[in-house]
Amino acid sequence: MSMPMSIEWKLLTHGREERLQHQQNMFQIEFPGYKLFPMNQPIEIKRHHDSDQIGNGKIVELLWKEERTICTYQLLSLYNVN
Repeated sequence: MSMPMSIEWKLLTHGREERLQHQQNMFQIEFPGYKLFPMNQPIEIKRHHDSDQIGNGKIVELLWKEERTICTYQLLSLYNVN
């Protein structure tokens, strides 16, 4: 059975992002299914679909594995905390 793939233009974290140790401003988040993001380009980061933008990031690595997407991104700017 094939798994659907979606193309995303913003990163919605839902508060599930994890900071990568020993790498400044680097985070990782896992999504169910396969998602495609623009790579190495500024992208909007939001907590939820209808919330305000919390910052900008840059996707540096995508890993598709076992019907999930693991996304590593660098936080470029932060507009507010929490």
